Amino acid sequence: MRILCTNDDGYMAGGLKVLAEAAKTLGDVEIVAPDREQSATSHALTIHRPLRSRTSADGTFIVDGTPTDCVIMAVNELLTSRPDFCLSGVNHGANMGEDVLYSGTVAAAMEATVIGIPSVALSYTGDDYESLYAWVALLEGFLKQILARKGFPKHTLLNVNLPPVPPTEVGGVKVTSLGRRRYADSITKALDPKGREYYWIGGDISTWAGAEDADYRAVAEGFISVTPLHLDLTNYKLLEEIRGWDLAL
Repeated sequence: MRILCTNDDGYMAGGLKVLAEAAKTLGDVEIVAPDREQSATSHALTIHRPLRSRTSADGTFIVDGTPTDCVIMAVNELLTSRPDFCLSGVNHGANMGEDVLYSGTVAAAMEATVIGIPSVALSYTGDDYESLYAWVALLEGFLKQILARKGFPKHTLLNVNLPPVPPTEVGGVKVTSLGRRRYADSITKALDPKGREYYWIGGDISTWAGAEDADYRAVAEGFISVTPLHLDLTNYKLLEEIRGWDLAL
């Protein structure tokens, strides 16, 4: 099996090294990753300048673009054969709820899914990223089960979030839905040294909401959350209602 590993934290990120280490016993691993952190780039493509790539001493392909660029470059130019599977992560930080709309980690897996390659995005919800190295064995066993599946769901990627506990304390795996969260104080306004105003987007999570099977609940209880994400964003329940609006020009 040929496995493509990528991420949005950059080619030097510990989470990517952990993922590649866990995957190498499952198949032939090739890494194509951004040359720098690309968090919150979502599904961005680089179309207004040329892309460049180089190869590190260990054979990693390094691309000066977004995670989506990396997948496109990998499949169409850099790799000698098409990957059978794409693994994106392990992201340094959670990707739950609406985070999946902003996440470069999820977007890389989504782009692979668009191309027709089964994909999994993985994220670690803790903040002690050095502890990720203890997850190699658990991830190997977990991924082995997924990669062995026949008939992986079409047009669907799996969004996996690891709980902020030692791997020996993980309660198990729960299949979940996306939660909902609201950020508080998402824009900070300040002055630069010359007295000019600037704005910094970002903020702390203030509230979570969601169903009983929501991803954030599973992670808080020490479980690995697995959420299937479908490429079709259509709200089928509302199709007839919206058609009933009789919109016309």
